[in-house]
Amino acid sequence: MCQNCSKELAKTYDPKGIEGRLYKKWEDNGYFHAEVDRSKKPFTIVMPPPNITGQLHMGHALDNTMQDILIRYKRMQGYNALWQPGTDHASIATEVKVIENLKKQGIDKHDLGREGFLEKCYEWKDEYGSRIINQLKKMGSSADWQRERFTMDKGCSDAVLEVFVKLYEKGLIYKGSRIVNWCPVCKTSISDAEVEHEEQDGFFWHINYPVVGEEGRFVEIATTRPETLFGDTAVAVNPDDERYKDIVGKMLKLPMTDREIPVIADPYVDKEFGTGCVKITPAHDPNDFEVGKRHNLEEITVINDDATMNHFAGKYEGMDRYECRKALVDDLKEQGLLVKVEPHSHNVGTHDRCGTTVEPMVKQQWFVKMDELIKPAVEAVKNGDIQLLPKRMEKTYFNWTDNIRDWCISRQLWWGHRIPAYYCPDCGEMVVAKSAPQKCPKCGCDHMEQDPDTLDTWFSSALWPFSTLGWPKKTEDLDYFFPTDVLVTGYDIIFFWVIRMIFSGYEQMGKAPFHTVLFHGLVRDSQGRKMSKSLGNGIDPLEVIDKYGADALRLTLITGNAPGNDMRFYWERVESSRNFANKVWNASRFIMMNLEGAAITEPSADELQPADKWILSKVNTLAKDVTENMDKYEMGIAVQKVYDFIWDEFCDWYIEITKTRTYNKEQDPVSANAAFWTLKTVLTEALKLLHPFMPFITEEIFCTLHPKEETIMLAKWPEYRADWNFPAEEEMLEHCKDLVKGVRNVRTEMDVPPSRKAKIFIVADDAALRETFEKTREAYQNLAGASDVSVQADKNGIEDDAVSVVIPGATLYLPLEDLVDFEKEKERLLKEKERLTKELARSRGMLSNEKFLSKAPEAKVQEEKEKLAGYEQMMAQVEERLAQMNR
Repeated sequence: MCQNCSKELAKTYDPKGIEGRLYKKWEDNGYFHAEVDRSKKPFTIVMPPPNITGQLHMGHALDNTMQDILIRYKRMQGYNALWQPGTDHASIATEVKVIENLKKQGIDKHDLGREGFLEKCYEWKDEYGSRIINQLKKMGSSADWQRERFTMDKGCSDAVLEVFVKLYEKGLIYKGSRIVNWCPVCKTSISDAEVEHEEQDGFFWHINYPVVGEEGRFVEIATTRPETLFGDTAVAVNPDDERYKDIVGKMLKLPMTDREIPVIADPYVDKEFGTGCVKITPAHDPNDFEVGKRHNLEEITVINDDATMNHFAGKYEGMDRYECRKALVDDLKEQGLLVKVEPHSHNVGTHDRCGTTVEPMVKQQWFVKMDELIKPAVEAVKNGDIQLLPKRMEKTYFNWTDNIRDWCISRQLWWGHRIPAYYCPDCGEMVVAKSAPQKCPKCGCDHMEQDPDTLDTWFSSALWPFSTLGWPKKTEDLDYFFPTDVLVTGYDIIFFWVIRMIFSGYEQMGKAPFHTVLFHGLVRDSQGRKMSKSLGNGIDPLEVIDKYGADALRLTLITGNAPGNDMRFYWERVESSRNFANKVWNASRFIMMNLEGAAITEPSADELQPADKWILSKVNTLAKDVTENMDKYEMGIAVQKVYDFIWDEFCDWYIEITKTRTYNKEQDPVSANAAFWTLKTVLTEALKLLHPFMPFITEEIFCTLHPKEETIMLAKWPEYRADWNFPAEEEMLEHCKDLVKGVRNVRTEMDVPPSRKAKIFIVADDAALRETFEKTREAYQNLAGASDVSVQADKNGIEDDAVSVVIPGATLYLPLEDLVDFEKEKERLLKEKERLTKELARSRGMLSNEKFLSKAPEAKVQEEKEKLAGYEQMMAQVEERLAQMNR
């Protein structure tokens, strides 16, 4: 007897009552855990590690539902399925949260010092790190929690040190002055992937720079950032621009300063854009930085880390960058150097974490050299070693790899992996090593100081597929479970994470970290808007689970889901998913109540009725189709097929068809046994196919239906069986369904009460079809409300007034007197005739009244004429029906 399984299903489906209990049972029994087992084929998925600042949101819910569906499917197929979970330290995000939290207590990060602050970060991690994991468990996520990892645990940190030192020794990590994206609020550099570009309305300020020694002559430049003028070290023109040939090499007076700067010629300048003269500020613009390198220009940083102006800005020192902009423009205007101001819409980079406008700045930072590292990652997707789904994601992928810049990996933060570089305070020597050197190798100084910066959070998560399995140690787990199989992730982190894992896999392991990347879209609100705090339209998955259960949420998220496409969330859809769960529950309960006390044996093939063979054949094909869809990662299509089969074919048809046989088990025990066996067998197969999508309800029903089974999780996934292929019976039952639908439509149109039975004449030319209707009588007679059935080749014995229904290959006739109570109908028709007689008299009277015709509006007269025509038509029909009845 299965532990935790009740002997019968509760009257109503109550997710709250079963989900927590079943999840505990799964965890306690270690069903999610995978160990190396060379007799089995492994299947591995790594969970995109959620941030420890995390709260479960709809993106997580979708992402983890998809992974759980795949892992449960593969587990049932007999694979040694490992879903590797863990969390990310999320350097900037966590540091910002901890600083905010300390601020509320009146504590400044710097007062605590580095060690004290890190203690607070670990306290935060302990408090919040497990929260999102517990929320994922509520979704039914069957990850191997015994293997849970954290990006800053010892093993993952060892991997980070190993990679940093290896890449540094190969010359692929270097330190240098480069333009970086600087966030003045988070006070750290950020990578290109963390910059969001948004269209903003701004201006072009046209400013005159006076030519030195030529009174009254100016060079006009146009800029969107006048405050960076203090960092200008040249003005550039195109060497082929005839307008400016004579001033190349001359000096210009830099407005509002006592400096002079040269005019240089560089092909970077577009002659057609603006005035054709460009101010060059190497410390504050990536393109200017490159121009500056070519011309040996000085790099002058004029903006502080907090976006205030420094001493190079003269009287504007200490002002915020935008405050300075306003004051400077006013002063330029006063001096007659402001030519004009033009509105200009342009792309502005903002930090994806805090929304602050990013300031390009020259900084000493650590970089990863990307030109060589990226090559195998490009080749892998081109040659098909790694498949991106949907395929259209390749365009986005290559667009980024083709334009890749060196990756700035240093962050001016305290929380994260500290850069393993050590400096000698006496002689300036730098050593990069996995552990702190005791002495300076150059001068023997014994107090080397570690670089204060930490690594970009994505540096450690780029190693996730192998660092979680024990690398850099050569572990059994790594040898067996790596490379992983499929990565499921949102398309929004293709640059941050996906590409970096791919090139890291090739560089460190010599192979791709996975063979398939399955991208999903965003979950949007019902209006198609992105869910966000600012819009207040986010829906908490836990609220949905609390109201409708995890299975209903999972079904809603996966139904209609196609790789890479965004989806909309509607509460109505969750409700219909819950209704489906109720349908499955009630149908299962009904079947089990009927099975109670029955000793069921497997029937021989000839004991099975056509309807039994039809439903077995249907569930057999379903297993084949769903398996094909799942192997192509078409989970939305797969679940729709399972849903349609259970609701339509199984519940609405087969269960209804078998009711007469199961009720009359005493009269025909052989037929009843075949029906019972088929009901139980098909329900079992359907539950298995539904399990990956709706794990809780399927577990509860399965264990109640099969008390000796431990769990549905380890049950064998249904496979196609040649002995369950019954095409002839499938065709037979389609004819039966056509017949039932046709009769039901007529009965509805004629408002015939369900209790009123009618004889059905089935007329078909084809003898084989007539035989089908004879053989399958028990499948349709009850459902069509037939008192008797006559299958014949012609209309012999059928009254002329019989109602006819045409279906494929046959015509059905239902005697009118069977459908209608003649006395009641006659009484109704006579009353109708009396009413119509009065209406006709009234209408004809009005239309023969000259007064009405002359005074009433034309529209009113026309309306009355139309009413009369309608009454006359209705009267003709009533009289014809009465005449038929009197024959």
